[in-house]
Amino acid sequence: MTLTSEPNPLGDYSGPQNQQKISGADALMDSLRRHGVDTIFGYPGGAILPIYDAVFKSEQEGWLKHILVRHEQGGTHAADGFARATGRVGVCFGTSGPGATNLVTGIATAQMDSVPLVVITGQVPRPAIGTDAFQETDIFGITLPIVKHSWVVRDPAEIAKVVAQGFLIASSGRPGPVLIDIPKDVGQELFEYEPVEPGSVRPPGFELPSTPNHEAITAALDLIENAVQPLLYVGGGVISSGAHETLAAIADRYQIPVTTTLMGKGAFDERASLSVGMLGMHGTAYANFAVTSCDLLIAIGARFDDRVTGKLDTFAPKAKVIHFEIDPAEINKNRIANVSVLGDVGISLAKLLDLSNQREPKIKTSKWLSQIDNWKNNFPLMTPPKDGEIYPQEVLIAVRDLAQDAYITTDVGQHQMWAAQYLLNGPRRWISSAGLGTMGFGMPAAIGVKVALPNEQVICIAGDASILMNIQELGTISQYKLNLKVIIINNHWQGMVRQWQESFYDERYSASNMSNGEPDFISLSRAFGVDGVVIKAREELIPKLQKALSSNGPALINVNVRKGENCYPMVPPGKSNAQMVGLPNIDKLPIDANF
Repeated sequence: MTLTSEPNPLGDYSGPQNQQKISGADALMDSLRRHGVDTIFGYPGGAILPIYDAVFKSEQEGWLKHILVRHEQGGTHAADGFARATGRVGVCFGTSGPGATNLVTGIATAQMDSVPLVVITGQVPRPAIGTDAFQETDIFGITLPIVKHSWVVRDPAEIAKVVAQGFLIASSGRPGPVLIDIPKDVGQELFEYEPVEPGSVRPPGFELPSTPNHEAITAALDLIENAVQPLLYVGGGVISSGAHETLAAIADRYQIPVTTTLMGKGAFDERASLSVGMLGMHGTAYANFAVTSCDLLIAIGARFDDRVTGKLDTFAPKAKVIHFEIDPAEINKNRIANVSVLGDVGISLAKLLDLSNQREPKIKTSKWLSQIDNWKNNFPLMTPPKDGEIYPQEVLIAVRDLAQDAYITTDVGQHQMWAAQYLLNGPRRWISSAGLGTMGFGMPAAIGVKVALPNEQVICIAGDASILMNIQELGTISQYKLNLKVIIINNHWQGMVRQWQESFYDERYSASNMSNGEPDFISLSRAFGVDGVVIKAREELIPKLQKALSSNGPALINVNVRKGENCYPMVPPGKSNAQMVGLPNIDKLPIDANF
């Protein structure tokens, strides 16, 4: 993705004129406004109070909406959800010391998943830095490994330039978070303010991504036209660059099946016949068989993550590799590419399609697609039986049928994988912590999505363990009357931990049972002012779920499901993607699969 500035939703805005004396805090807010910021998620505290005084004035002026979260981690996740759903830079505030350290998990989450954030922290006054002052932490040093760039602003005259650089870095190239640390007295100091317009300054050494190389694109197209069993392996870069329509056109033109990573869900229509769903540890059987058998792997905006590849030297063992990627550090990092196309993947794919349109398409995939259809028929995702306790999979199937166009956020664990397997999402409508696997991400992320898109349906899929990580954000949902729904897939366990303990630790269930001490979620949600619904029996599932999803207001829906259900298929650690466990009909595996 290549952006130079945020669109200004307020139209023409001149703001304070040159040489006008204002405070550093007011300069910060003016700079944010110039970059199109109209929403900030945050939590105040002593060192950031001058900035919050400027926030108060900005809200009074009517151009800013500040969302008070109940924990700084919730603020980063909300800003993250805002960014993923809209493609805009998310902004969050936190104070010094524990306020700043509470932001760290959310910053790391955004960094791992390439989400553009501008995180602004208060800091103790400049004379107190380095004295172990009250609530002082070196958040600049703490976050160095998990941001694209960071600053400690020691001169208020630098604020406008730093903000402009921060937005440019966060949103250009491979997106990610930046941190701006502002000492309290910098926010208070008056100075002659000179505005800096978006995109008008660049940090030393900064370069926008290079234009994709024509020779590389030609070489990639030659490989595609000669492949008999090609596979498009699509990651989050396609969504970041807005390239989903071009991807669909290429897949259709050459009749190439498409598999996506967890981050890539929504980049390609999963209802289309060419879709084979998600691949990897809990991917579909037919996606994992396809990647094992393909003769050409076309990786687009994906980084060959270990949860995707399984045992790396068995991943796509027969395939030549084309790698479309914006980050040069990812090229040949985990898998050597026969052809690498470096640059914005949206531009690269558009150039590939343009070149393709100058040739007659060569389609050689009919037998390959027939083989994949065979795998789809013989190894489908589980269809839950209609007996006994509710299966967690049938809850996700119900959500898929009742809310086809919803924006979905998830927490992390079994419920996340079931959601990835069964839900069918459009671009930017799947929002989940993939790289860091952050429990507690889902509900605050849903807050960010709903604040950004108030007229859209927003649903958080949570686990009974994950939801407790940031349960306090029910207070934020209540305060702002956010009409979003939280569905807890409640098996009374840390489900994925329990599954691994069952499979690899001889059923020694150490510290994974959540039954003792589990709250009454319905009473808890109602204590926050959020409606609560409990579902215990199958005959209640559809009617209660349908009623709750259509209600006008926030709701927490606690669905009690089978306690011992495992998430399959599963690629065990150290195995190839074709060596899945929990796969029915293994005797129907075609002899010519050659795994």
